[in-house]
Amino acid sequence: MSVVGFDFGNETCVVAVARQRGIDVVLNDESKRETPAVVCFGEKQRFIGTAGAASTMTNPKNAICQIKRLIGRQFSDPELQKDLAGFPFSVTEGPDGYPLINVQYLGETRSFTPTQLLGMVFSNLKGIAEKNLNAAVVDCCIGIPVYFTDLQRRAVMDAASIAGLHPLHLIHETTATALAYGIYKTDLPESDPLNVAFVDIGHASMQVCVASYKKGQLKILSHAFDRSLGGRDFDEALFQHFAAKFREEYKIDVLKNARASLRLRAACEKLKKVLSANPAAPLNIECLMDEKDVKGFIKREEFEEICVPILERVKRPLEKALSDGGLSIENVHMVEVVGSGSRVPAVIKILTDFFGKEPRRTMNASECVARGAALQCAILSPTFKVRDFQVNEWFPFSIALSWKGAAPDSQNAAIENIQSTVVFPKGNPIPSAKVLTFYRTGTFTVDVLYSDVSELQAPAKISTYTIGPFQSTKGEKAKVKVKLRLNLHGIVSVESATLLEEEETEVPVVREPAKEVTKMDTDEVPAEAAASTTNSDVNMDETKSAAHPSAENGVPESAEKPVQMETDSKVEAPKKKVKRTNIPVAELVYGGIPSGDLQKAVEKEFEMALQDRVMEETKDKKNAVEAYVYEMRNKLYDKYQEFVTESEKGALIAKLQDVEDWLYEDGEDETKSVYVAKLEELKKARDPIEDRYKEFSERGTVVDQLQYCINSYKEAAMSNDPKFDHIDMAEKQKVLNECVESEAWLREKKQQQDALPKHATPVFLSADVRKKAETLDRFCRPIMTKPKPAKPSTPEPPPQQQPQTPPQQSPATNVDEEGAQPMETEKAE
Repeated sequence: MSVVGFDFGNETCVVAVARQRGIDVVLNDESKRETPAVVCFGEKQRFIGTAGAASTMTNPKNAICQIKRLIGRQFSDPELQKDLAGFPFSVTEGPDGYPLINVQYLGETRSFTPTQLLGMVFSNLKGIAEKNLNAAVVDCCIGIPVYFTDLQRRAVMDAASIAGLHPLHLIHETTATALAYGIYKTDLPESDPLNVAFVDIGHASMQVCVASYKKGQLKILSHAFDRSLGGRDFDEALFQHFAAKFREEYKIDVLKNARASLRLRAACEKLKKVLSANPAAPLNIECLMDEKDVKGFIKREEFEEICVPILERVKRPLEKALSDGGLSIENVHMVEVVGSGSRVPAVIKILTDFFGKEPRRTMNASECVARGAALQCAILSPTFKVRDFQVNEWFPFSIALSWKGAAPDSQNAAIENIQSTVVFPKGNPIPSAKVLTFYRTGTFTVDVLYSDVSELQAPAKISTYTIGPFQSTKGEKAKVKVKLRLNLHGIVSVESATLLEEEETEVPVVREPAKEVTKMDTDEVPAEAAASTTNSDVNMDETKSAAHPSAENGVPESAEKPVQMETDSKVEAPKKKVKRTNIPVAELVYGGIPSGDLQKAVEKEFEMALQDRVMEETKDKKNAVEAYVYEMRNKLYDKYQEFVTESEKGALIAKLQDVEDWLYEDGEDETKSVYVAKLEELKKARDPIEDRYKEFSERGTVVDQLQYCINSYKEAAMSNDPKFDHIDMAEKQKVLNECVESEAWLREKKQQQDALPKHATPVFLSADVRKKAETLDRFCRPIMTKPKPAKPSTPEPPPQQQPQTPPQQSPATNVDEEGAQPMETEKAE
């Protein structure tokens, strides 16, 4: 089972894996710990990650970045529209009201959803993990922002499915950071909790989390966030500043040139990093636009002045986190800062002034989320034994359920009104489940929605569930229990619906002494929180006092009768049994991908991955042909020079030149099979020369081995060593004759070969020498290693018999003579 944690950021991604010695951040193909979250589409293939980032400058309109800002958001979202203004690629509105990214791929215009693009990024990260683990990666944990809506969480799950991943947990990024911080702490208090505030300022967003630690336990007290406050906002402020400055000084408008905008943004990002450690920094870009070189200079004070509107927003999430957690500044004992955008000195100053203490940087700002996700995956995995550490999560939104119910003030039950109740309030633990009881005569629908959308840039309605069809056997309103679940990923859904009907069955009652009998409520589900609703025909709490809505006289349900006592005088009575029937539930997620479309996306991703693999193999074969041309040309003037005639050399060099010219002209864009055939053609022309060189290089070694074998057997056959005395002289003579014959053959072949030039076809082959050595060894070894005959064994004299002496009497025998009865265990042996 794979244990992997993924942190997919707005700009870069990090992959962490669990090994026996701990959590490691793995390296990508360029030996870097961070991989760009970029997908670039070319004419023949896709370039993802580091390869995609390298193509951004040359192919900006087909290089898709900041995918995290696109998934699960409507095209009309004001924040999304603001982001699109700075993107060089084309984004249009799809038929469902969500964005579609348009690119040129395989010579035609293709449209992809943000979920598909995120699936491509996950596929690349999966490949990095598999390459490092040398094993298939399926199970994982993925870090997501706390502000992700239900639809965005579903989009991440769908993207993981497209990539062939199975997320065990979508963990909040700040929670993953808190887990990575606390699980290694051995000095956590047992009674008074330690409260730590985590401030994560990333590339595009800011998240704040207050966590409470006790020994072996982490409890999230609150979450707060600003979706559009990150490091890129500081980059954008510098970009707009210098764009206006260059418009005045150099009369160029970089906003009208996509490539110039990308170069200036990259330069501003570097400038921001320099200003984090220096009071001033220069900006120099050669040939930015219209063949003009530009220069600029800015001080840190000026930078902070143009960033005042951004810095003023930093305090709001801090105040919100403390307010939601019911804490004061004095209750926060430590402040940890992570994220790429947290290195701006002005931000650190604001945090210091707010909390009254210096923020700490004990964690790796870029890798803490991936490490925490890998730790969570290890906790959920049976592969690793992890220190007992409980994580109590905090849900950042309030989820309600609405339905159509009968108007309470109307005599006509056909008139309906919309009723709702909060099912999972803000701060609810994750995971969690609630059960609501409905009384219905047939199919009905319920809607899952956000009860408060003031903090969300999303529609209130999440999904609609159709429960049914079903029919009550008694023809009256049936009791239906609907179970809602807030799962480990923070996704809300109707898990099941059950029809409960009471049936009367004649059961003979056995008369026994009086005893107390209680009726077990078999449909009871422990409630994590009880709440009453505004509609009389629905209740969410599993208490026993709820009256049936059709019982207008207030008579409680038969199942709620008080405890009865059975006596001997009781007669046979019918027994009521609750019959449970599962009701089908149909789900409709607004903005979600239907299962059929998801399967098509998986197939499309497989096709594109296959195309990428074919193109990579084609490029490898093309590079192999090119490398072979250069390598062979060098060898002809170096180690092959003595083994080739001038005519052969000229013909082969001409052939190599023709292939080189073909590679850069007609063979620039060919299939894999063509390059393989061309390489085989070159090797066929080279093989005779290579064979001569190999024969010359190997001949000396194999000749020495044969000569050693001849000398060894000759010496043994002529030796007077006693260990060979048992071998007949005729046998030894056969060995000598065979050695002499082999030596003569070797001498003759060497003379023939020495008479030939090195570029001639050899007549003395190494394979023949090896065969001769094997033949000699096969003939001589059985003779010279014949074992000595065994000596006849002489019989040993029989051992002399010793005279037997009467055994001495033991103490037990003496006791027996005195009249005591000996025990069985004391018998003499």
